[in-house]
Amino acid sequence: MVQLSVLTPDEVEAIHQATLRILSEVGIVLDHPGARDLLAGAGARVERGRAWLPCDLVEREVGRCPGRVTVRGRGGRPAVLGDGGLHWHNLGGARDLYDHRSGQKRPATLHEVRQSARLLDALDGVTTVTPFFTPQDVPGELMSLAMYRHCLAHTTKPIQGPGVQTAAEVGYAVRLAEVIGPPAEVLTLSVSPVSPLSLSGPLAGALVEVARYGIALAPLPCPTAGATAPLSLAGALAQQNAEVLACVVLAQLVWPGLPIVYCGRLAMMEPRTVTSVWGGVELGLASAATVQIGHRYGLPVNVYGFSTNAHVLNLQNGYERALNAAVPALAGADELSGIGEMEAGVMGSYAQMVVDNEMAASVGRLRRGFAVNPDALAVEVIAEVMDGSRNFLSQSHTVRYLRAGEVMVTRLADRRPWEEWHHAGRDDMADRAQAQAERLLVEHRVPPLAPEQERELDRIMDHAQRDLAGQ
Repeated sequence: MVQLSVLTPDEVEAIHQATLRILSEVGIVLDHPGARDLLAGAGARVERGRAWLPCDLVEREVGRCPGRVTVRGRGGRPAVLGDGGLHWHNLGGARDLYDHRSGQKRPATLHEVRQSARLLDALDGVTTVTPFFTPQDVPGELMSLAMYRHCLAHTTKPIQGPGVQTAAEVGYAVRLAEVIGPPAEVLTLSVSPVSPLSLSGPLAGALVEVARYGIALAPLPCPTAGATAPLSLAGALAQQNAEVLACVVLAQLVWPGLPIVYCGRLAMMEPRTVTSVWGGVELGLASAATVQIGHRYGLPVNVYGFSTNAHVLNLQNGYERALNAAVPALAGADELSGIGEMEAGVMGSYAQMVVDNEMAASVGRLRRGFAVNPDALAVEVIAEVMDGSRNFLSQSHTVRYLRAGEVMVTRLADRRPWEEWHHAGRDDMADRAQAQAERLLVEHRVPPLAPEQERELDRIMDHAQRDLAGQ
């Protein structure tokens, strides 16, 4: 595999040591009584709504984490993060849907949640599915659960998520997961600490509850360098690492050996507008560094992959997402996110999902590199052609390497001559992706849940609506 390092081993260690100082000298904001008691009992200093974690506590608890995380879907095929492969999942939680055909966007609803899950189920490059849209026709208290419930019925792939904020949400997500299998096998959950360094309010309770059920945890800090973290990449990475490790320590105290996916979502502040930048190449650098830091602890790492601030499928969109996926992929990421993402995560598109499916294959080809051995060097083949006996096209060597994927054959990218392309109607990659998305949404069939499973999911959601939304 082609390997890229943006940090030296000494630099990775310097960030680790800065992280230990942050946790032991600065501490984290924490006001959940149960979580405070857990940390205090393990040797942390806890007072005035803050907890300071000693270095030996952090090192010990992080060392308990396994090196792989396995999650399976109701189709039975598991995804194993940390197996040396590169896995892909989509953006989670987009508010709006962009329709390439009309050039307009609209608020997403439960219909888009279901449609996006079906399309992602059909795309061969997508390893796991995260509920894509936040449906605007659902009360806020039920959004995460509704997203998960409607994904369950429309994909057989492993589902990661949803992000949870309260212990009650965790309990209902577990009950929904039980409809298709053992929750510890078919469910992962994310908890996002608030940057900088805060697990205040119900967040710590949600994290403790995830661990109590033995569910694989993906701590998901989302700091913005210059706004909620230092503007220096090194400082922002150290803070992000402290936020992840604080979650890991707390989870391991509840369930020693709990599977952890090391996640980082460090973005940059746009200095002219103070908005979050998902398109700059700095994001790719930060993601690659996050991979190296997470691997220092032997954990599978999930970072940004396809990311852009672009509003349509244009040149900016293409070069931003390609750079920001290729750099962490070459750094050895275990999983990349962002399939279908647009406008810094606010929006998504069916056409974009199809484009990204092809781009993911290209990134995989880039990461695979190529062989250099006597057969690949092909000295005898060159000699035979130069002797005039045959050309390269007729060589079995050529056929063998074509079948092995030495040159990737694309489905969407247009490599025709001008005349042929012009005569065919001058369509572009985005047009072809939109047409393919529409075809897949008509033709692709997801095996349905059993009627009793659908009824049980609805019953759980009805109970959650009464409990969480007071309806």
